[in-house]
Amino acid sequence: MTTLIESEEHQALRKAVSALGKRYGRDYLTRVMAEGRYPTELWQEAAELGYLGVNLPEEYGGGGGGIAELSIVLEELGASGAPLLMLVVSPAICGTVISRFGTEDQKRTWLPGLADGTKLMAFGITEPDAGSNSHRITTTARRDGDDWLLTGRKVFISGVDHADAVLIVGRTEDARTGKLKPCLFIVPRDAEGFSRSPIDMELNAAEKQWELVLDDVRLPADALVGEEDAGLLQLFAGLNPERIMTAAFAIGMGRYAVAKALDYARERTVWKTPIGAHQAIAHPLAQAHIDLELAKLMMQKAALLYDAGDDIGAGEAANMAKYAAGEACVRAVDQAVHTLGGNGLTREFGLASLIVGARVARIAPVSREMILNYISHQTLGLPKSY
Repeated sequence: MTTLIESEEHQALRKAVSALGKRYGRDYLTRVMAEGRYPTELWQEAAELGYLGVNLPEEYGGGGGGIAELSIVLEELGASGAPLLMLVVSPAICGTVISRFGTEDQKRTWLPGLADGTKLMAFGITEPDAGSNSHRITTTARRDGDDWLLTGRKVFISGVDHADAVLIVGRTEDARTGKLKPCLFIVPRDAEGFSRSPIDMELNAAEKQWELVLDDVRLPADALVGEEDAGLLQLFAGLNPERIMTAAFAIGMGRYAVAKALDYARERTVWKTPIGAHQAIAHPLAQAHIDLELAKLMMQKAALLYDAGDDIGAGEAANMAKYAAGEACVRAVDQAVHTLGGNGLTREFGLASLIVGARVARIAPVSREMILNYISHQTLGLPKSY
């Protein structure tokens, strides 16, 4: 099926990234997490091979591709058991926003480093009291002469400890209406008044989660990305790739789990034949594979629409892809663990940790319920309940 819709270049990219991922694999990532460090070796080699910046413009050191290519990179690394979560954040969200809306100076300052792995950027939107409602964001920016003063809090921000800066979503006051509108600011990690503290997570991941506090952080005028009046347009330029890449993350994880279950089901013999010969084992795994492939098709559609410049069409498809991939991933991991029985909960087979990880795809960066709200209102034209 894949050969019918993917170019030879995309197929070659899949094969090459898959080979890289398999050289590291789940054992590598598990060891990195146990040591409490970042998967620097994999990140750097992926950068050297051009995979980190495959979506960024060639004139700034990127590969000249789009989210379609970057989603392939993340999916194949995930299918090998070694996904890089910061691919969702640094090149996909931040790199895309700066590419589309940044000044020439911002592009030259950040994009080459994001592409070659020498710079990393985190993304800060989630707040303690705002949830999925971006209109309730309270982080505000006000002018002070030529500078900006940024004040607020952010939570569940990935990779801040390794990032050179954070792309912060704040709000500024519209001089005409007095209403607050979203704006994006590049905040250096060492900016005065910018502090972070780790969030104690039961989720075991290489990328830690952080709470950020911005206490009158003074930023120069050129810290603002794009136009002050562009508002939601710039924000969703980053959120649509985020949803597509989250789908890629989930699909890769689901594929890894199913592959482990298939290896086990082919070899494990309890009576006279391998357990994979029994339909009670075979059919659920076949269903998991079908669900992942269907989600993958929607993800590819979303990526193609986004790269073609259809932001509205991509928004709908990206939300659908993220929803479908999250559901498919949870079911795939659950069935894989169930196939192995007690072995599915041992460290030897490395599936148990995915039970928690798979849930992330359902709740982040936006919950499945909010996606259903989006489809209900935007696609089906039903009235809002809120």
